[in-house]
Amino acid sequence: MFPLDEIALTGLTVFGRHGVYDHERENGQEFTIDVRLHLPLSDAAASDDVADTVHYGELAEKIAGLVAGEPVDLIETLAARIADAVLEDRRVIHTSVTVHKPHAPIALTFSDVSVTVHRGTPYDAVEVTAP
Repeated sequence: MFPLDEIALTGLTVFGRHGVYDHERENGQEFTIDVRLHLPLSDAAASDDVADTVHYGELAEKIAGLVAGEPVDLIETLAARIADAVLEDRRVIHTSVTVHKPHAPIALTFSDVSVTVHRGTPYDAVEVTAP
């Protein structure tokens, strides 16, 4: 048994209209997304073929479409939607998705608000054997 490999996409910044307040929906704001995918990458490493891995450029476009798309009230909901989209690729065993909302309507000085969700099979429950 050995740990799963990881693909990380961090700092994807997309304009969206999510939030519970009307002005958040009307004016919108930037959201930043970090995604970690846990999956075996030995096939991709051996073949050197993008078809044997998750194409992170295509994944970024898919995530951007969700963030720019239909508004939701909570970034928790947005993070869950992104995680569900990531897990559509059956090679992905587990994903962690963080949605940052650095311009949240908080009347105090802060640098970021974020929510992280974890979806898929728990990392410590996965056994991957070498080929």
